Amino acid sequence: MNKTVFAHLALLATNLIYGANYSVAKSLMPTHIKPFGFIMVRVVVTTILFFITSVFFIKEKIAKNDWVKLLICGIFGIAINQLLFFKGLDLTSTVNASLIMTCNPALVLIGAAIIIRERITLTKTTGILLGAGGAAILILMSHAGEEKDSAMLGDLCIFLNALSYALYLVMVKPLMKKYHPLTVIRWCFAFGLPFVVLAGFRDFGEVKWNEFDSTVWTAMFFVVIGSTFAAYLLNIFALRELSPSIVSAYIYVQPVVAMLITFIANHERLSLTQVVSTFLIFGGVYLVSKRE
Repeated sequence: MNKTVFAHLALLATNLIYGANYSVAKSLMPTHIKPFGFIMVRVVVTTILFFITSVFFIKEKIAKNDWVKLLICGIFGIAINQLLFFKGLDLTSTVNASLIMTCNPALVLIGAAIIIRERITLTKTTGILLGAGGAAILILMSHAGEEKDSAMLGDLCIFLNALSYALYLVMVKPLMKKYHPLTVIRWCFAFGLPFVVLAGFRDFGEVKWNEFDSTVWTAMFFVVIGSTFAAYLLNIFALRELSPSIVSAYIYVQPVVAMLITFIANHERLSLTQVVSTFLIFGGVYLVSKRE
């Protein structure tokens, strides 16, 4: 199979998994496991799997000046990204979380302009403003009642997570070109692991594992193996062949999947604010992705 075609298929599969992950992960939090404890399980298991996978098949020496870059990628792409995402998902709705994440392409564009000096045109600037406006409306106007502050904090966590992941995509791309993707992702997880353990150790200790039934274990397996190990593995191979902007553009699949699952389960309804925000965000990301 052509590498480019495989990369696109890998990205599609990755974002279908991520789209389902919103509802699956939220169903476990905080009743069965708290967000930071969940991330600790996620990252510990995935780090072990990546080391086993890469050590036996890939042997590369890392240049001295690249260790700091890997550390930064581990902090932004693993620790901050995952901790903020699960904390935000625990506090806000799956629909809001998936919609806010669609700001990621615009954030990637901004990061690319700052870090690798990529030119931002008027069209792309307009798209960034539209997307940011949609996210702002969603954050400020879509919550009501006693949980407003909590939900707004959740939305903010999701937005900061999207920003962190955007920086990771821009910074990790040169490393993917220089080294095998498994080598890069192994060290990214290794460097992110200590921060995750520090944040999640207390929550992890409170988990009552003996109370988990088969449904809970299946959901845990999907989140830890499916949406972490498998999804990151597919994503890094795609990132080696495609640009960060294309990789981030596939994030538009996620809210569609998340909404379908949410509506089928009848847990949430789409509000007028969410509809308006959706049009603004998708209009913005269309302009960001549009070729001049």
